[in-house]
Amino acid sequence: MTTLDQMRADLLGQIKAADAPDAVETIRVAALGKSGSITALLKTLGAMSPDQRQSEGPRIHALREAVTDALATRRAALERDALDARLAAETLDMTLPAEPLAMGTIHPVSQVMDELAEIFADLGFAVATGPEIETDWYNFTALNIPETHPARAMHDTFYLAGEHAAPMVLRTHTSPVQIRAMQAAGGDKPVYIIAPGRTYRSDSDATHTPMFHQVEGLVIDKGITLGHLKWTLETFLKAYFERDDIVLRLRPSYFPFTEPSAEVDVGYTIQNGKRVIGGSDHWMEVLGSGMVHRKVIAAGGYDPDIWQGFAFGCGIDRLAMLKYGMDDLRAFFDGDIRWLRHYGFGVLDVPTLSGGVGA
Repeated sequence: MTTLDQMRADLLGQIKAADAPDAVETIRVAALGKSGSITALLKTLGAMSPDQRQSEGPRIHALREAVTDALATRRAALERDALDARLAAETLDMTLPAEPLAMGTIHPVSQVMDELAEIFADLGFAVATGPEIETDWYNFTALNIPETHPARAMHDTFYLAGEHAAPMVLRTHTSPVQIRAMQAAGGDKPVYIIAPGRTYRSDSDATHTPMFHQVEGLVIDKGITLGHLKWTLETFLKAYFERDDIVLRLRPSYFPFTEPSAEVDVGYTIQNGKRVIGGSDHWMEVLGSGMVHRKVIAAGGYDPDIWQGFAFGCGIDRLAMLKYGMDDLRAFFDGDIRWLRHYGFGVLDVPTLSGGVGA
């Protein structure tokens, strides 16, 4: 057996006997490191005659490749065995109870939705829902916004591509639920509902996002007046902000689905440089409202000469910002766990009117 054959047999035997990645690395350095035995052989090629280099060169390179492949194979096998042993030893008992610290938190938007449901349930309202992909008729036409109506320019609408029986959109507001709720009631029963949910418009900045949350309120009954609307909104905002000094101001406005229409401002004061809801030193718009338009009542299947109603709507994200001191709407959707841990609610923080909806 030649010297190269003997070296090959010795090195491959050592590699096969190595029982840890560290041992494999020691053999690699001894053979292929700067002062390794195979490295020393490679350095002798330059001093050989052409005939010697032609005969010995391929044998030395073959030795290096064989040792390199054996080292990689043995290292991979040892690492795989170590991982298998670790996986077998590190088991997790899924039957153990969860630790309190591991519990998640409720997003402020979800919490505010629960608060709204609690408040309006006490006033006799039910929670209604509707599809987020709506027909053009439900989203616009039935709400007194026909195709040529200039109010369509107020909505930066996402239209769905493709062939459909009717134009389809991502709903720009929760108002289509008004029509669906009236149709479901059959045109002969009172309707008292709120409709929280996601809505979509092509807009994005510190106070607007392409997807946001709204809550819609609708009352259809006999003898309904603007006074009922104002009392409902005052009662709602006092319960939501948990203050008795809430003052409202209704300003004439325009919405195609209500007539008359009113923007609702809530009073606030400045305390220590921060805006605090309550009082009437300053005013801030919080929602839109009005008496349901006759054409909308008719589109819902009711006789507008017999039935009247009011509606209102506001952004749930904005309500959360006002109550809990958040200053950038985009942070609601960043998915930053640090933000959620700071502003989030415990899973057992269920809002109740007796304990305070924001407790």
